[in-house]
Amino acid sequence: MGEERKLVMHRFMLFVLTLVASLIAGCIAAPAYEGEESARFDGKYFKNTVPMSKSVGDLLRLAWGTLTQAEDWPNWIDVGQGQVPEERVWSGMAVTYVNHSTFLIQVDGFNILTDPIYSERASPFQWAGPKRVHVPGIALEDLPPIDVILISHNHYDHLDEASLRALLGRSSAAAPMLLSGLGNKQLLASLGASRVRELDWEEGVELGGIDFVFTEGRHRSGRGLSDQMKTLWGSFVIKTSEGNIYFAGDTGYGGHFAEAGERHGPFALSLLPIGAYAPRWFMKDVHLNPEEAVKAHQQLESELSIGIHFGTFQLTYEAIDQPLIDLSSAKGAHELLDKEFVVMKPGETLGIVSAPKAM
Repeated sequence: MGEERKLVMHRFMLFVLTLVASLIAGCIAAPAYEGEESARFDGKYFKNTVPMSKSVGDLLRLAWGTLTQAEDWPNWIDVGQGQVPEERVWSGMAVTYVNHSTFLIQVDGFNILTDPIYSERASPFQWAGPKRVHVPGIALEDLPPIDVILISHNHYDHLDEASLRALLGRSSAAAPMLLSGLGNKQLLASLGASRVRELDWEEGVELGGIDFVFTEGRHRSGRGLSDQMKTLWGSFVIKTSEGNIYFAGDTGYGGHFAEAGERHGPFALSLLPIGAYAPRWFMKDVHLNPEEAVKAHQQLESELSIGIHFGTFQLTYEAIDQPLIDLSSAKGAHELLDKEFVVMKPGETLGIVSAPKAM
């Protein structure tokens, strides 16, 4: 059998496994939000400010395209795991890249973890679904005590049950606070979380002098076929003494970036997705491409942005290094300095000194 035919057969088997997993996942559903109707909740479903719609036919077209259009990723990449230099950071801030959208943010003596995923697959199952191509840059047991965990939405590559159980099961002086959108409290509590706050867009909570605000994103939610759009997705603004931080989670491009820049900016640091954007006819609604990420960086008035959501799990069609190529082109087109929008290696820690504050 020729190599090309073997590749097609391999992709076909992956397609079949994914389809079977999707059908089984139809029986899986996260608890739905039960609350009063609002501008974005009709009593049953949440909705984006800008409407979006995809049919079952579109989903089948996307899945079938993985056979002929998706670029090949390496089966494995050797990545050396790092160590977090400081258990607590009191001056300036430090950010450590773990993998995918998982970052450790250290500021004002707080350790904040974003969308933690340590599992082998971003899937309801560990026998099918997108598989990681490298180890997490920081081992879970090597993380310092975590004070706050941010969950942008309940998709499997952002709300990973096994990772949360492991994090919540660690011995520490105080259990971490979990912050997420409306409707996720019951699921998070079932994983062992004793401290959970659900937030609507532009709702916030103050913890130890840091303000956390849940803000608009353009995405969707759902862990099975029957719970689509029944919990709220979004991004986070973290207001610290060292400057404001923006964690996008997952989002398509839209006017919410300019609004966040006007309402909460400027930002000392923004964590913006640059991966999982092809094909654009499907992904544009819910995922940034690097060009849009650069525009978001500018509209947020971000001093520094770091690319997230790439290089760990193959979720879409583009090659593993395409986000880096496209980001470089976008920075050139928008005349950004290399140091203004960077990508980090798994396990790398970047220290950030905030700009002097006006008197």
